[in-house]
This record gives sequence, structure tokens and C-alpha cells, in this order.
Amino acid sequence: MVDRPLIPQAQLVGSALPERPVGLLRMVRQRARERRYSERTVESYVYWIRRFVRHHGRRHPKNLGPSDVRAFLSMLTVEQQLSASSHNQALAALTFLYVHVLRAPFERIPGIVPATRARREPVVLSPEEVGRILRQLDQPHRLCVLLMYGGGLRLTECLTLRVKDVDPERREIVVRAGKGGKDRRVPLAVSAIGIIRRRFAELRRSWYRDYRTGVRSTGLTPALERKYPNASRDWGWSYVFPATRTFVDRSEARRRHHLHGTVLQRAIANAARASGINKRVTSHSFRHSFATHLLESGADIRTIQELLGHSDLRTTMIYTHVLNRGALAVISPADRLRVE
Repeated sequence: MVDRPLIPQAQLVGSALPERPVGLLRMVRQRARERRYSERTVESYVYWIRRFVRHHGRRHPKNLGPSDVRAFLSMLTVEQQLSASSHNQALAALTFLYVHVLRAPFERIPGIVPATRARREPVVLSPEEVGRILRQLDQPHRLCVLLMYGGGLRLTECLTLRVKDVDPERREIVVRAGKGGKDRRVPLAVSAIGIIRRRFAELRRSWYRDYRTGVRSTGLTPALERKYPNASRDWGWSYVFPATRTFVDRSEARRRHHLHGTVLQRAIANAARASGINKRVTSHSFRHSFATHLLESGADIRTIQELLGHSDLRTTMIYTHVLNRGALAVISPADRLRVE
């Protein structure tokens, strides 16, 4: 039995949908931005939809049926052995394509279900291990790690910090549009205040050079730039961790982006290796360590939930399993034995 296209032929008559994949992807971006999806989500959806189209010989998705969707997802899982999160991301992208772009039903297709993700224990560093890594890092990577460990910041939240959101006087950082589009306040470590002030003094000079040459910051929405025309050139809106290079955007304006995430991730991996730490240390390990060390010092779980920006307390509860009191915070019976 051959599957029929997901869109009835009657709905395709007189349709204004573009026939070429490039037109389709433009429509995907438009529909996603109408729903205020983040740019990372938009580009992720575009990536998976482009792979889906190419996998089926650049045929338009309106001419592909459920079996084609199953074949693509099966290829990702069986042949390329992608993780459950990647499988679910691809499924979400195709669901968005058929429901919101092609206006076709995408429900109860046999064999297409979200993959179950295995629960992984977070990698937690000791304070001594964090200190060893910090000593192996140069600026500005050392400051990035200090802020992530001191405030529980995610990698992107740290790299997209703007000058106006770091307040050394109040010893706090305002995280703007974190995961889920939420703002929150996190502590600024006292040990980082002096480094931050020296950083601001250095950045002020480089920002002034950009201001005189017309270089603008990235990451401001068109609506914000209409409301504050000079925001992209304002000192307060400049990045705490700007990139070393500038580029020219589609409007022919020269802009400076923030430091790329892979640069910091590579520096962290090299520092962990040089420190002799036999753990899989990533940028997220410092966020895990922040939460675990707060719990060990007696902080309330609800407070940690708020600092981390978790919507569900069950997400925060995972850190109760990695406290420095043994697995599940119990005493091993072997500790009662006299074996010396």
C-alpha cells in the first residue's frame, strides 16, 4: 500500500506555496518567527527540513508521504545513530513543517513517535578542580568560566551578556531571554568584581574605536532598533565578550558579534586536559557544579531552581543525586567495616 501525500490534492489547487526548496525554507523561517521562536530554534528547524528534502532527492515535502518521514527518521536513528534528542529535534521540525507551513495534518502516523531520552548524571567538579581549570585559562576565557560557575550561567547566556546587565555594585547579573525566553537574576561572585571592572576599562577603549568607525553590535531585534535607533552603538548594549573580528550584514552595516561558543568550549577542554582531570568537562559542567555546591552548602532547592531558571522543580532535583555524601546521599555499609 502506497502512502498518499500528507496534503489532499484539493488543497494544493491554487496554492501559493513555493515549488523550490529555497522558497519553502524562506516560508519556514517566516512562520517560525511569527510564533516568536528563537533564532536558534528557527535555524535548527531549517537545518532538519533541508536535510529531509535532500534525503528524498530534493522533492517538495507536499509530495512526500508518511513513509518518507518514517524512512528519514529511521535513517537518522539506525544508519547515523544520532541521539534521542537529535531524533526528537528532527521530528519537531517536520511536525512544524507539515502543521504550520504546509497546513497538513501530522498526527497518529504509525511508527513516528518521540524517542525516549536516557537520563544522564551531570558531571560535577569539585571546587579544587574548578580552581585548577581556571589557572590553566587565559582571559577572557577565565572570566567566562568564573561567571558560569559563580552564577550558574549557560554557555550562550554567558557569551551574550551585555555591559548593562552586569552590575558590580549590586553584585548581580541579569540574564536576558534565557532558555524559554525568561529573564532572571543571578549572583556575581565577589572574586569576579575586580576582573569585571578591569574588563570594562579595556572594552571601553575598543568600543570607542568601534563607535568612531560605525561598527554596531548584533543580536538586537528590528523592533528594538526602531525604538532605540542608537542601541547597537551604545556602550551599555555592547557585549562583555565581543568577537575579535567584524563582518558586514545584509544591510551593509559592519557589526561585531559575541565570542563564538566553540572557542570557549575548546579552551575549556584543553584546560581540563592540562589539569589532569579525568572527567568529561564541558561548559555545562560549571553550571552543574554551581547548583551542586549550593545544595551542599545548605541552599534551598527552590532558590536554586530560580537561579537556574528551571520551570519544573523535577529538573533541579537531579542535583540532589550527586551531593558530596555518596550516591543518593547515603552511607555505604562498607564504611562501617574495619579493614585496616
